[in-house]
Amino acid sequence: MTTPLLFQPIELRGVQLRNRIVVSPMCQYSASDGMVTDWHLVHLGKFAQGGAGAVFVEATAVEKRGRITHGDAGIWDDSQIPGLRRVAAFIKEQGATPAIQLAHAGRKASMARPWYGNGPLTQADLDRGDRPWSTIAPTDAPIDAAWIRPRAMREGDFQVVLSAYRNAARRALAAGFEIIELHAAHGYLLHTFLSPLSNPGPLECRMRFPLEVAAEVRKAWPDDRPLFVRCSSVDDVEAGWTLEDTVELAKRLKALGVDVVDCSSGGILGSATAATKTVVQRVPGFQIPFAEKVRRDAGIGTMAVGLILTPQQAEEALKQGRADLIAIGREALYDPNWPLHAAAALGADPEFERWPVQYGWWLTRREGLLRKLGVRI
Repeated sequence: MTTPLLFQPIELRGVQLRNRIVVSPMCQYSASDGMVTDWHLVHLGKFAQGGAGAVFVEATAVEKRGRITHGDAGIWDDSQIPGLRRVAAFIKEQGATPAIQLAHAGRKASMARPWYGNGPLTQADLDRGDRPWSTIAPTDAPIDAAWIRPRAMREGDFQVVLSAYRNAARRALAAGFEIIELHAAHGYLLHTFLSPLSNPGPLECRMRFPLEVAAEVRKAWPDDRPLFVRCSSVDDVEAGWTLEDTVELAKRLKALGVDVVDCSSGGILGSATAATKTVVQRVPGFQIPFAEKVRRDAGIGTMAVGLILTPQQAEEALKQGRADLIAIGREALYDPNWPLHAAAALGADPEFERWPVQYGWWLTRREGLLRKLGVRI
């Protein structure tokens, strides 16, 4: 039987992923002064044990002021390397590729953790000790009247942020990560440069700083390691960033040495995970067409993400050439063994050989026992 495409290895520069399933970066808001904790080790380690090809550490702030919340993971100081190295090493030991997303929250910085409101800090947050800090953005326009007004970036700020990304790439390498993704989506700093809703002006000018960041990180990142960029393929708001803009950006990113565009959407004026969308209907696989168009028109590798729920859906997207990689997020939270269950569903692992040996040896016996008992699952 031919191995399903979802479970065929893929080469990205000098890095081989064991399959095409990637666990997306998902913020846990549980770091301590930017330091990852045992929560992160167990949280991310489950996905590596669960059979994913690559596992991403959450959006990791390149500057302290670039955190979304007080609970964000950081990579702005060398003291944060050992904790990240421990996570990357365990992911690697389980056969997955360790990856990290570098981020700067921009005008979405200094906000409340999701379970405390997922918006501007309130008096209740202040009472808990979560104090606000100053934020930066392309202009001084806040998300809306309730949010902190950012300071428009000046010349010196650009050099400081570029240096922060460069040093973050150096730290990511020291920590043992093999893939870096730049977060240029969901209303965070790089996305606010791109969108005309947060940075009025011609496309060429709006792309300039995100492209400078990509070029700086590519120079700091070894040639044999891939670089991804996550984009909001569309702002999902009238007069915002468009899919055609994303194609043009992807062409420029490819020329700079970016290997994969991670095609998400939304977030410029609020949450990227809100249930109500203004333009694009949220249905299973609703962002796959974005990955397909960027892949075809820009000639670059893409990763599809967003309400990809079943192995059959993922396999079909790959077989049709709509993406090169499939990212899952909340489905992995619901089922950390999603990749292993997908392999079983697609007939790629009838003997539990893809499972950790500590589990697989017993599951084969469980299967035989259930058959003997006539139990169908």
